[in-house]
Amino acid sequence: MKHTVKELSELSGVTIKTLHHYHKIGLLLPAEISEAGYRYYGRRELERLQRILFYKELDFPLERIRTLMEGEQDPREALGGQKRLLQERRKRLDAVIGTLTKTLESMEKGEAMQVSELFEGLKSEAEWREALDEQRAYLKDNYGVDILEAEPDVAEMNEQAREAMLFLNGMADALRGGVMHTDLRVRELIEGHLAFLNAHGHAATPESFAAQTRFFLQDAFHLRMLEEQRTGLAYYLQAAAAAYERIGLDANGI
Repeated sequence: MKHTVKELSELSGVTIKTLHHYHKIGLLLPAEISEAGYRYYGRRELERLQRILFYKELDFPLERIRTLMEGEQDPREALGGQKRLLQERRKRLDAVIGTLTKTLESMEKGEAMQVSELFEGLKSEAEWREALDEQRAYLKDNYGVDILEAEPDVAEMNEQAREAMLFLNGMADALRGGVMHTDLRVRELIEGHLAFLNAHGHAATPESFAAQTRFFLQDAFHLRMLEEQRTGLAYYLQAAAAAYERIGLDANGI
């Protein structure tokens, strides 16, 4: 069944003007354009629009969405990555909303909140600097890199830390469960992780990620950090990254 641009707008809640813009920039092309100039969209285009809207919900810019979707090998993998990112954001918002709710309830009762509850779901710049002291000093002394040269964006760092934790926990669980490093579930974890990094201003490709995991194996500090989380995790991570990189190279005929 084909839908006109007006029908698609009513179905999706996306304005006709926006759909026209998506067409103009090559993000969402109609399945068919009639001789009279009418645009028609099929099931495939509806599903593509759904994935676009998921990325929009994550605040991805349109240019980045187009790049990500051009590189999609399997829409199921893309949806899996989007689901994880949205779940992560939900956890973050749930924590902040919980703190806000407690604050309002305390105000209504005329009670003071426990100090320990005031900033649940939040993390201060000072806390971040303290948490990163050891790693910061190590990288500065050994590689001349300061990971906190600029004033940290606390909300952004909270979100990135949570994503990194979820990703590494997912990889550790896969290792613990005996999941092969080439398994689709592992590829989906990496796909979602790289999509998150790119969306947050960190240029991340399968090649650069594989190189980073090789560095982890060669660097005693980072090797210890990963191995303390799960014995064998650093090696599993590197093997999975190398396999993921190989898939991309094979797809490009390299």
